[in-house]
Amino acid sequence: MNSLGRDGQQVVWAVVGTDIGPLLLAATREGLVNVVFHATEVVRDQALGRLADRLGTEPVEAPGSPLLAEAIRQVDAYFAGERHAFELPLDWSLISGFNRQVLRELASGVPYGAVVGYGDLARRVGQPGAAQAVGTAMGANPLPVVVPCHRVVESDGGIGGFGGGLETKRKLLALEGVLPEPLF
Repeated sequence: MNSLGRDGQQVVWAVVGTDIGPLLLAATREGLVNVVFHATEVVRDQALGRLADRLGTEPVEAPGSPLLAEAIRQVDAYFAGERHAFELPLDWSLISGFNRQVLRELASGVPYGAVVGYGDLARRVGQPGAAQAVGTAMGANPLPVVVPCHRVVESDGGIGGFGGGLETKRKLLALEGVLPEPLF
């Protein structure tokens, strides 16, 4: 496999340190394509292997790439409490169908500091009985934090599940003022 994919696509990546641990950010010329929590060497290598398989190209480490610069700047500003909305081009090629529809609605319709229930989000996309499918879409989100799946909670007040771990979800919600700071 070379560094250019099936359509000449290149994928660049970098790991950035955050208050919730290292995040892997990957981008194509279309935009940010993947964000991965807990990007230790093992997790990073697994994520890069999945990206290579899905996009048909070997991701290249390039923390100084113009394709990543703005994403890194905005992620840093978000964790510093200086940014409440991401304004980045996104490459949605890792997700499709209902999951993409739900994630696009989440990205545009649930602002910083707010939460939405799984069922409410299902209703917003015209599928009122699809709360569990919304949960599946959240678990498949290739762009967590930027597409804020941490803002989706249970209707009974529980915080629900989270691919990055419940401690990470609590920290993100606390950062946005939705929950008190975690005690751990």
